[in-house]
Amino acid sequence: MSNRYIVVFKNGVTKEQIDQYVNNVNNNGGEVGHRYDSILNGFSATLPESFFASLQNDELIDYIEPDGVMTTQ
Repeated sequence: MSNRYIVVFKNGVTKEQIDQYVNNVNNNGGEVGHRYDSILNGFSATLPESFFASLQNDELIDYIEPDGVMTTQ
């Protein structure tokens, strides 16, 4: 399984708060890929398993889902 995820924050979380999470990801062995400031209020990232676990119960995060390719028929 890939360690690539999309992290989406709850409504009302500010850009500055998300910037702090981006810095924390990058400082803890992860790598933020894309920011989704206007679409989802979040980002995609490669997350080390230990850091992913610390985000799962974070009160500012709405949900985390695996990042992948979407297709339509």
